[in-house]
Amino acid sequence: MNGFFVIDKPAGVTSHDIVSKVRRAINQKKVGHTGTLDPFATGVLPVAVGEGTKAIQFLDESEKEYRAVLRLGIATDTQDLTGEVISEREWSHLTADDLERLIPQFLGLQKQLPPMFSAIKQGGVPLYKLARKGIEVEREVREVEIHSLTFEWIRLPEACFTVRCSRGTYVRTLACDIGEALGCGAHLLELRRTRSGLFREADAISIETLAEAADQQALLMPLDRALDHLKRLALTEAGGKKVLNGVVPQAHDFIEPPGEFSQGEQVRLYLGERFAAVAEYDKLKGLRLARVFN
Repeated sequence: MNGFFVIDKPAGVTSHDIVSKVRRAINQKKVGHTGTLDPFATGVLPVAVGEGTKAIQFLDESEKEYRAVLRLGIATDTQDLTGEVISEREWSHLTADDLERLIPQFLGLQKQLPPMFSAIKQGGVPLYKLARKGIEVEREVREVEIHSLTFEWIRLPEACFTVRCSRGTYVRTLACDIGEALGCGAHLLELRRTRSGLFREADAISIETLAEAADQQALLMPLDRALDHLKRLALTEAGGKKVLNGVVPQAHDFIEPPGEFSQGEQVRLYLGERFAAVAEYDKLKGLRLARVFN
């Protein structure tokens, strides 16, 4: 099998655990995931199998969407319910309107300080390993973008919000920052990813569904569909054979003139209905084969 399963990750397991479970469910070794979710988080986890593992680098996961529940008045060291309480402050003077009024402040480009309990490495060591030893180090502030932020319900001291954001955004940190802006602190009680690029909650399946399916192939997102954001170009039979042998196609190897490419543009190459390769354009070196798929 070659492609992607959109797994609905349950709470309490790591993303690596899910990869192991998929391996066992389909009896296939070549499996990997993209877009790590925290153990307490649930939702969309794209899992590549077979040739799909070669395609991870070409995915467009620049935009993600999450649904989360925050709790005001309590801050934790992990910024979620799994951590130790580091402060408790009064929240009862706040209203739903106070939260709603904050929304414009958190839209657009934001400076975000990654949490210590994260997989970001410093000196080759993941920050969470240092944090577990009680060590806190300086981190570089990152620029992220919040495209939309809406509160689904507010029942103080808890509130549920949906956020659409750029890759690399920590929703735990967003909740913490909202709490600090209100002067009472906050942490996450729940976090669910509902979209990662073109992988959506509506397409997600449980590990149990995958393991019990009579036709697992039918649950697989085809390799080229996962790269649907890349332009599709058709090769002649001779051009296709070249590409499958690792030879860069020339203009006459395309059924129709490919036109102009922009710097760094990636395209999908096809021999008939067969997805053959991803090519990338460099203005100095021309078109090159970034990856050929078997």
